[in-house]
Amino acid sequence: MLDGAKALALPTKFGQDLVVSPGANNEIKWKSFDQDGSIWFEDTFTFDEIRKKSPNTSNSIKSTLIEILNAAYALNLEFIDSSEGFEVETRLTFPKFWGLGTSSTLINNIAQWLQIDAYTLLWDSFGGSGYDIACAQHSSPIIYSLDDNLPKVREIKFNPPFTNNIWFVYLNRKQSSKAAISSYYANRSEHLNEKLQSINRITSIISETDNPGVFAREIENHESIISDIIEMETAKETFFPDFKGSIKSLGGWGGDFILAMSREDPTAYFHSKGFKTVVPYQDMIL
Repeated sequence: MLDGAKALALPTKFGQDLVVSPGANNEIKWKSFDQDGSIWFEDTFTFDEIRKKSPNTSNSIKSTLIEILNAAYALNLEFIDSSEGFEVETRLTFPKFWGLGTSSTLINNIAQWLQIDAYTLLWDSFGGSGYDIACAQHSSPIIYSLDDNLPKVREIKFNPPFTNNIWFVYLNRKQSSKAAISSYYANRSEHLNEKLQSINRITSIISETDNPGVFAREIENHESIISDIIEMETAKETFFPDFKGSIKSLGGWGGDFILAMSREDPTAYFHSKGFKTVVPYQDMIL
């Protein structure tokens, strides 16, 4: 997607809420709650820290948040200049380590709060393809791509008869989106045009087919192409070489979730391999 490939995106039932209340003292008091109601991050940002993008901290979460808020300030100066302060709470409806778009849904929520463009905020702060922003803004399946570095979104219908044969498995290792992007740019092979055309063909096929065999074959082809581009083994080669079915990496390569397709429920298989989070398609996809 970073180079313009088309991708099928399926919004999940899980997400993140952001609630903003008036505050004081020219600062933002921030609390982030995990799915179980526990606070996983809490801190205070002064308006000066946000304006100067210079937090007096070694906390990477605070630094990243200030980077996002600084980019938001550049897009809407009234956000700080006409305010006395804010109290902000974010609440996840999924465990934060799952990697279902904690950062991108936050960026989309901040953009809605401050009435600025979410894609611009993403690219000015975090980077990425914008794929997760598109997912956050749509409640139906979409085909997403970057066309001359501009997001292109087309809503589609996607409800093949074999969704009961699809599961999502967490690989117990949340990937950093920033690190995954850097790794892609560092390792991508030359001669991408032909591979991009193949990926676009695959996206077209898997978004339209009603044949489970065709879907399985094409997600394996997609894995093989990406593996070749970034010169890394596929998830199936690395973790599940004996799996009787098809596997597609999702999110940061080598982490986050995989899509597993199988004739039989593979939950026991993945549990035996030490992967305890296995979510049926119907429980994951909106």
